[in-house]
Amino acid sequence: MILIRLSNPGDAPVLFDIWHSAVRSTHHFLTDEDIAFYARCVRDDYIPSTQFVVATTEADRPLGFMGMTGRMIDSLFVDPAWHGRGIGRALIASALRDGPDLRVDVNAQNPGALEFYRRLGFREVGRSELDGSGRPFPLIHLARGDRDASRRS
Repeated sequence: MILIRLSNPGDAPVLFDIWHSAVRSTHHFLTDEDIAFYARCVRDDYIPSTQFVVATTEADRPLGFMGMTGRMIDSLFVDPAWHGRGIGRALIASALRDGPDLRVDVNAQNPGALEFYRRLGFREVGRSELDGSGRPFPLIHLARGDRDASRRS
């Protein structure tokens, strides 16, 4: 059974480990240097300053997490050992409790993530050639349930 809760400061090391292993497993387009750059940002800034929605086992072992700003999914990472077992879907379902309109940016070079979101009803509403750090990793902007999203891209 997958349980959903909010993160607490003690989760930080496990959430970073999930992020790191998920990126290694799915972001094959990143070099070791790219991963080291993002790892510093995630470990030192993002995880300590953000409250996440965390999917856990009944024994409270984190399996994945999602960060959001309003209705924008900023991050969603699942332990690769748990890929394909409903963890990501459960995290999205928790966000949908607050309404059907969600947005997310996906790396264009991450076809697995793109397919995951498309299966959940997200559609492309725009593109950017650079990621949020200004690096040359194109993003696909996706929206679910927001009829006006394409007009705002």
